[in-house]
Amino acid sequence: MKGKAHRLGDDINTDYIIAGKHKRDTFAAAAMVPHLLEDIDPGLQARIVPGDLLVAGRNFGCGSSREAAPMVIQAAGIRAVLARSFARIFFRNSINIGLLLIECDTSDIRDGDVLEIDPAQGTVRDETRGFELRFKNLPATMSAIFAEGGLIAYLKKYGRFPQ
Repeated sequence: MKGKAHRLGDDINTDYIIAGKHKRDTFAAAAMVPHLLEDIDPGLQARIVPGDLLVAGRNFGCGSSREAAPMVIQAAGIRAVLARSFARIFFRNSINIGLLLIECDTSDIRDGDVLEIDPAQGTVRDETRGFELRFKNLPATMSAIFAEGGLIAYLKKYGRFPQ
């Protein structure tokens, strides 16, 4: 998968991803997409094209346990989020809906860099600046859930939780 990096900082919490005030009128992720990360970068959503990537520092997705945060990211067309670390519940919510999260050293990735991700090889190649990063693959249970498109898709297909 290949996409353009949209660079964010550390401690991007779920209220920055999608403010709670936008959830009172709808639960539809697509309806909330225009407000994605608007308090950090009001013009970001307009620059995103399907397949793009979010790149952040430490502790991405901290804060509340709102499933809307990863759902709105996914509905915006973001293919994956790369960060130095993720909040645990955000990580699980993302895998459960089929949003790919990659934990790696993002410090050298710049806004606008074109990245190519090879999940099977565990690599991220920065095509703009010519370097490669390695990352650990998901644990087997999470990989199985992600491969099916999320937890609900997995349960529909297999009728049980992964072993």
